Amino acid sequence: MKGSRFHACATCIHFQAARIHGKMNYKCNRLGYDTQPNYQFNCWTPKEHVIRLMEKEKKKGVDGLKYIKSQEWLADHLEDSNVRVIDCRFTLGNPEAGKEAYLNSHIPGALYFHLEDDLSSKPSDHGGRHPLPDSLQLKGKLERAGIDASTTVVAYDNGEGSYAGRFWWLLTYLGHTKVYILDGGYTKWVQNGYTSTHEVPAFDKTTFSINIQDNMLASYEDIKNIIANQSAILIDSRARNRYLGLEEPIDKKPGHIPGAINIVWEDGFINGSWKSAEKQKERFAHMDPEKPIIVYCGSGVTATPNFIALKEAGYKNVKLYAGSYSDWVSYEENSVELGE
Repeated sequence: MKGSRFHACATCIHFQAARIHGKMNYKCNRLGYDTQPNYQFNCWTPKEHVIRLMEKEKKKGVDGLKYIKSQEWLADHLEDSNVRVIDCRFTLGNPEAGKEAYLNSHIPGALYFHLEDDLSSKPSDHGGRHPLPDSLQLKGKLERAGIDASTTVVAYDNGEGSYAGRFWWLLTYLGHTKVYILDGGYTKWVQNGYTSTHEVPAFDKTTFSINIQDNMLASYEDIKNIIANQSAILIDSRARNRYLGLEEPIDKKPGHIPGAINIVWEDGFINGSWKSAEKQKERFAHMDPEKPIIVYCGSGVTATPNFIALKEAGYKNVKLYAGSYSDWVSYEENSVELGE
């Protein structure tokens, strides 16, 4: 550094030097304005230029994560016509609390998707407490939200990451490639002082094309085969005490699916934000990256942050057991394990 300037190398791929009207013109293509260096190949770039560059990079994503958008990014793109925002706030034990919170205040332009009414089907004897929704019904809801293949979709909850994660997983499972989660959710949106509204928007109906990604989903039969053949890593994403069988506040009996290891989904976050891609890699570093991985939780919701974190960490063969533990114990003949 020299005074208030940083040394910058003009061989950077974003640097452009061209002769215009007999004079050399120097430009940073990433920022879009002249850097005016003293020399073509070794220049002193103003400190404020470098700071702007760093700030712009920050807005692109969160610590190297591909599927998480920063608060700054959404604030900058909120008015984009091809961006749709989805509010997924929900409270277990009070199913209407999320919708009531949405009607009271939400991110401008956001539409509400209810975990049980929109992102799940009605539970039955088997399939878990939050079975996957009917794909055609979800398709209709997405079309009424103005979402098609060209739409960038950003989902948020209160920052837990699990309800927005459920939406992310479902949309990705249906074949949509432009879906993200807002880091920090609505809680940090308010803390950051961004604007909110109670107005419910309406959008022109679109056509949403379904392209099911079968490689994302593990069935009940898949789990039985995995247990018999030890052909995959089975991750229980629930709290430690539930995995060990020390407590079970919801499902029929305590314990975990035989052979499962415990990696708590909440450990993928710090201070209400997603941990970086490198930190996610550290969480799963003890696992064989070549082996198939199945994640589950209680009902297929809180396992989705672990699914996303594994993908961010570079694991390619990852599936969700959507029925999860509540489906497994719905079959009386299935055994469970207690302790480690």
